[in-house]
Amino acid sequence: MLRSPGRFQATARRLVELFRQHENAAAPSAREAVNRAWMDTQAYAYNTYAVAAKIMAGGKIGAEASLNKIFWSELDRAMHRTAMQLLGAAAELRHLGDGAINDWLEGYMFSLSGPIYAGSNEIQRNITAERLLGLPRVGAG
Repeated sequence: MLRSPGRFQATARRLVELFRQHENAAAPSAREAVNRAWMDTQAYAYNTYAVAAKIMAGGKIGAEASLNKIFWSELDRAMHRTAMQLLGAAAELRHLGDGAINDWLEGYMFSLSGPIYAGSNEIQRNITAERLLGLPRVGAG
């Protein structure tokens, strides 16, 4: 559980470096997207530590794990989408094996699966609505 925040923090650090390399050609919204990624990775880490502390104190986690899954999968996709925008459309045409660009491209393609694997985000939203918000079950009649 604690490995996951480190993974996203490392990606955010790489994204900041990528932004610095491409800052002059970056769209005005890129700085905001990079800042958002940095802040979101820190929030994710703090939330994960709070959950770990809760478990260590004998508590249990339930439906809030669904919120966690939605958050990290959308964070991963957003960071890699920002990286691809910084690299430009030509990055998608680069030959695999082209170092850092390849890492970003592979990460981007993998990030697209995040909202599906480990329980689709749509299912996680239903769990959140029913169990945390107390909304009626979809299709219940």
